[in-house]
Amino acid sequence: MPPLELRVPPPAVMLTAVLLMALLDRLLPGAAWRLPSHWGVAAALALLGVAVALTGVLAFRRAQTTVSPLAPERATALVTTGVYARSRNPMYLGLLLMLAGWGTYLGHAAAWLLLPAFVVYMNRYQIRPEERALQARFGAAYTAYAQRVRRWV
Repeated sequence: MPPLELRVPPPAVMLTAVLLMALLDRLLPGAAWRLPSHWGVAAALALLGVAVALTGVLAFRRAQTTVSPLAPERATALVTTGVYARSRNPMYLGLLLMLAGWGTYLGHAAAWLLLPAFVVYMNRYQIRPEERALQARFGAAYTAYAQRVRRWV
């Protein structure tokens, strides 16, 4: 397993992105832009992100399976209903939406560069290792689910 796989909790990855976005906002003031009512759009994105992520957490809790992103091999149930019928990773999608809200609030074009970087990092170091663990644990049921539901949306 490469050194970063399943080592950094996704909220810490998101917090790192938040801080880097704020740093870019400070270092590159010329790339600022504002949507009309940008704070409202930012709040809506962030609240949607919180709702999507919490819905994912609650689905795992109801299924009595682990929520720990660092130990996917401990999963006791394959959750495929509710929000998981639309996204295999609603908790990470929620984090991405929160980051989009933060980027909108900052109103800085360079800050938005961190959104695809977040997706690339999460795909490589978090989601793919989780998928391997779930495939090993749930076999054909996970294969069918992965074919039916997209990774993000």
